[in-house]
Amino acid sequence: MPRWLPRAMVLALALVAVFQLGSWAFHRLTGLLINVLIAFFLALAIEPAVGWMASRGIRRGVAACLVFLGVLAGTAGFVTLMSTMLADQVIRIIEDFPDYLDSVINWINVHFDTELRRVDVQESLLSSDRLRAYVEDSASGVLDVSAQVLGGLFQLLTVTLFSFYFAADGPRLRRALCSVLPPAKQAEVLRAWEIAVDKTGGYIYSRGLMALISGLAHFFLLQAMEVPYAPVLAVWVGLVSQFIPTIGTYLAGALPMLIAFTVNPWYALWVLVFVVVYQQFENYLLQPKLTARTVDIHPAVAFGSVIAGTALLGAVGALIAIPAVATLQAFLGAYVKRYDVTDDPRVHGRPRRAADEAARGLFRRVRGLRRGSRV
Repeated sequence: MPRWLPRAMVLALALVAVFQLGSWAFHRLTGLLINVLIAFFLALAIEPAVGWMASRGIRRGVAACLVFLGVLAGTAGFVTLMSTMLADQVIRIIEDFPDYLDSVINWINVHFDTELRRVDVQESLLSSDRLRAYVEDSASGVLDVSAQVLGGLFQLLTVTLFSFYFAADGPRLRRALCSVLPPAKQAEVLRAWEIAVDKTGGYIYSRGLMALISGLAHFFLLQAMEVPYAPVLAVWVGLVSQFIPTIGTYLAGALPMLIAFTVNPWYALWVLVFVVVYQQFENYLLQPKLTARTVDIHPAVAFGSVIAGTALLGAVGALIAIPAVATLQAFLGAYVKRYDVTDDPRVHGRPRRAADEAARGLFRRVRGLRRGSRV
């Protein structure tokens, strides 16, 4: 047996053990790593505000705390308003349920020549085995829901703490990272960090501005139709339509349509028409002007990045996909050498025949110049 063989076998087994241990640790820490990634992008988003306050003499820790308190207050107010609206709607539905049930029973009796009564329908529903099984399953699932809520609160606390530390200790983190790199690499890392801050912050602030415009537009519509809870519904539409990519507008419009339907069925149709028209206005006029200097990426690239981010990280990937791709595009743009585009008709979308004729004309001119030079 060669002398190196036992050492090679031990080294191979050690590498396999290290790989298995690393794989096990990675799968165990996937949730934590995702939370840290979310916190990092959140810290990048609030970095311009924190830096602006720090440049005016406020300590970074205090500035980050003020920004988070503002975000927390806005979120708590929005959740409170939505909860109040939903609770009122549920109470109204429960109170009006007997009238709805009577109207449905009367319609069935008139059109199908039956003699149904509300008391019989209620007794059949209460004595139903399916309803009893559903109630039992719902009761057993209360603990699962409570555990999920507690887990979500713990993840929210984790993300908040990490993002606060990233925002408050941003300069210290950059110094620690640059201290292990040569000077040339330090400049590239700082440049990439600056681009990430600009793109992520620009994405968040441009989305916030579009959410404000969308909320105001839908508020005026709902207020004109006297739909209840118009301010809350306008805030809902503005936030959901902008911070859920691609399909957020149509998801956000479902709730105002439902509330408007309780007032007048035709109002729901008008809300749907307004949502579709406003989406086209936003896509072709408003969004290109607001995001041209912040997140200037092609709509197809944005849509593909959202799909890829959703496939990799779910809803989190969908939220951070666009700023991540915009950062990568801006960073790589400095290292990609570009050339002047030839004046070919095919570049401008003209027919190939015109391009061939232009090429023949160019060839004739070049051949004429060569003959003249020979003479």
